[in-house]
Amino acid sequence: IILYKADTVPVGQDQVPHVELAREISRRFNERFGNMFPEPQSLLSDVPVIRGTDGENKMSKSLNNHIELAGTPDETTKRVMSMVTDPQRAYRTDPGRPWVCNVYAFHALFSSEEWRKEVYERCRAADIGCVDDKRSLADAINRYLEPMRERRREFEKRPGIVDEVLASGNARARAIATEVMAEVRERIGFI
Repeated sequence: IILYKADTVPVGQDQVPHVELAREISRRFNERFGNMFPEPQSLLSDVPVIRGTDGENKMSKSLNNHIELAGTPDETTKRVMSMVTDPQRAYRTDPGRPWVCNVYAFHALFSSEEWRKEVYERCRAADIGCVDDKRSLADAINRYLEPMRERRREFEKRPGIVDEVLASGNARARAIATEVMAEVRERIGFI
């Protein structure tokens, strides 16, 4: 039985220990009872750690340093405009250091490669200020999130659909889990 279509699991840096635990459990089961479970591999993106809007801590709702995916464009813009940037860039005329700027890290997630390169060069040359950079980031995030926000608005019009999707997914997962657990019980001698 193959549980995954691929054995590579996209995760953030903070989730790597969990994947490593799954790898260890899989490895031990396979060594003892035969090859059944794939060993997952962590796949980190170009931005494996996303700091919060404070620029220091991991993004967290409890720390109030997050950007709401379901927020309005104005709420997103307000959050982005409050983000911490390069602490050594006190004036717009000071050359920036995009490699330490939290706003630039978000451009890697939401902006085109061409724009990221332009922001990098313009920031280093002090041709763009942090406020303008934040505005362009807010626009990029809002463009990126708009299809998801539209879909959410459609779901809000049909509140029962969420329960239907959850029930359907639960039924599919239960069928797979039942089959997998039957094979696990057979391999370890519980049947």
